[in-house]
Amino acid sequence: MGDTARHVGLVGLAVMGANLAQNIARNGFPISVYNRTRSRTDEVMAEVGPNAGLHPTYSVEEFVASIERPRRIIILVKAGAAVDAVIAELAPHLDPGDIVIDGGNSLYTDTERRSKEVTGLGFNFVGMGVSGGEEGALKGPSLMPGGPEDAYKLLEPMLTAIAAKTDSGPCVTWIGPGGSGHYVKMVHNGIEYGDMQLIAETYDIMRNALGMSAAEMSEVFHRWNAGKLASFLIEVTAHALGEKDPETGGAIVDIILDAAEQKGTGRWTSISALELGTPIPTIDAAVAARIMSSKKAERVAASAVLRGPADTSAATAGISREAMIAALEDALYFSKVSSYAQGMALLQAASDAFSWNLNLAEIARIWKGGCIIRATLLDPIRHAFKDNPGLSNLLLAPSIAETVNATADGARTAIRTARALGLPCPAMSASLDYFDQFRTANLPANLIQAQRDFFGAHTFKRVDRDGVFHHEWPNLQAEV
Repeated sequence: MGDTARHVGLVGLAVMGANLAQNIARNGFPISVYNRTRSRTDEVMAEVGPNAGLHPTYSVEEFVASIERPRRIIILVKAGAAVDAVIAELAPHLDPGDIVIDGGNSLYTDTERRSKEVTGLGFNFVGMGVSGGEEGALKGPSLMPGGPEDAYKLLEPMLTAIAAKTDSGPCVTWIGPGGSGHYVKMVHNGIEYGDMQLIAETYDIMRNALGMSAAEMSEVFHRWNAGKLASFLIEVTAHALGEKDPETGGAIVDIILDAAEQKGTGRWTSISALELGTPIPTIDAAVAARIMSSKKAERVAASAVLRGPADTSAATAGISREAMIAALEDALYFSKVSSYAQGMALLQAASDAFSWNLNLAEIARIWKGGCIIRATLLDPIRHAFKDNPGLSNLLLAPSIAETVNATADGARTAIRTARALGLPCPAMSASLDYFDQFRTANLPANLIQAQRDFFGAHTFKRVDRDGVFHHEWPNLQAEV
């Protein structure tokens, strides 16, 4: 190998892999690349040119031999069986101490399994969440590596160089052991699902309650992006609403079919939250909304037979357009804070359950740049957990509590308007319900526990003394 040895290798030259490879090379880390199909390697090399710093290889043996030891090998292939197949191909050619990094959207339980398997072979396995899409991979993503801390130290100079940068530093940190990196990326994606659905519901109220055109809504979102809602997704929305369809000349958003697809990370987040007994209703609602959106034919059929409110005349009575837009701004901000609070609570629950010792302030910091959910909002979230690492729920941080208290009325106005018009707003409603449930000292669950004890002798606790109790309820069957 000698002087020709490359610092790192990358397997998988789809767009994400090709862009990340260029990012690595551009930042001064020589890289070898390999793809299962030779034609794709040749295609990428032709696209990037000879000065991009990528060294092409055409067999696993050649690829592995071209990398300096301890080898650092990034895998960027489709999650699932493809990752296992690549690891199996690489394993016979690796040496003890080499590091295999899965940079795809793998399910964290798969990462936990692979970590044990690869460690058993004498190698190090790092499951690394990569957020920012194709552009982020090229220009600077948010990176969430989990695995052995010693392995991270060997990767840190390169990862720090290629990550997005903000005023708080590079958007990368060691997340924790095992599958923690992919878990944090999964929850990031769940929050992303919630964010996108909340924005879509806000757009729907603007469109149907206020009769705003896409161009008018674009102006509002551009304005919001200069204030407390400033974020990548608000910016994307502003531009998307302002974009014209080259064929019709109208707003392109108006000719896009209302059926949103998904890749599964939001669903994984909901499943994990149920398993850990941690409510994330905004994310759950966003996942369900995407599923409902896919049932286009059924919805069209239902629209012909199912009726909405009989009288919608009072829906926006007594409130001006500008006042409603201001209420929607508050509603969206409030709902986003509620959603983030749910996501951070889930991360804490997973940290406790799996002994990961996650640093929520650091996670909020590395989400400030490069990733899809980057937002000004992440600064107060980071400070809340930095000031109180033992904070049990984001909503309890004094500055956050003040913010949600100040914007909750906007959420109530927006939801009340949507309900009066028969407009679905499941994620916004879930965000408010989470807040209202969390702030309620006495919920009606006492009746549920009475019912459980009635039909199943499941026992209950009392408010006036310690202990576990069972009541002798009437035997309804005996009375029949």
